[in-house]
Amino acid sequence: MPHSTATTFKSTPLYGGAIAVDLPSHFGDASTIRQVPDHQEVFVDADGYSSVVFDILEHVEQPTDAAALEYHLRDLVAGTGDSTRVVEQGVKGLEKMSNTSVQTITFVQTPTQRSGRKEPDFVAVHLILLRIKQHTTDIVITVNVPHYPGEYEQAANQEEKTELMKEGDRVAQRILESFEIKDWGLFDG
Repeated sequence: MPHSTATTFKSTPLYGGAIAVDLPSHFGDASTIRQVPDHQEVFVDADGYSSVVFDILEHVEQPTDAAALEYHLRDLVAGTGDSTRVVEQGVKGLEKMSNTSVQTITFVQTPTQRSGRKEPDFVAVHLILLRIKQHTTDIVITVNVPHYPGEYEQAANQEEKTELMKEGDRVAQRILESFEIKDWGLFDG
């Protein structure tokens, strides 16, 4: 994502147009190059390694929405062997769907072992959970921002964000501003 503040966004239809969201204009639909499950939409950065993944999943029964977020986080990182450091967690709103519960967590995953193949130093991840309770559905959105050695500018210290991380922040924020379900029939059956 070497586009920093100049990133332009475009309205992108998901699931046959049932959902619309703004994504960076340089992101392409991964289903044109590889198979993607029906419950998933994947968009990849044509100029880098970042990606945005949308998953429509069954609503998980948890005592709170924050517990459901923790459940989805554990599901995402389980078995990777990577270390996970939470940067921030909170409750956000969707501009176009104000009555939808939105939980967010930003974390950094760092490989603990190297396999010898090209691996990132770390991956910054925004996990956004939309709880669509009336349709017993959870929508999990992940903005994945891998940082490969020699291919990103390091922050001055570990507490600061890299430019790539800031770009991931902008993408996640734009998703929250633009995400809209156009056809609720998507969740029937």
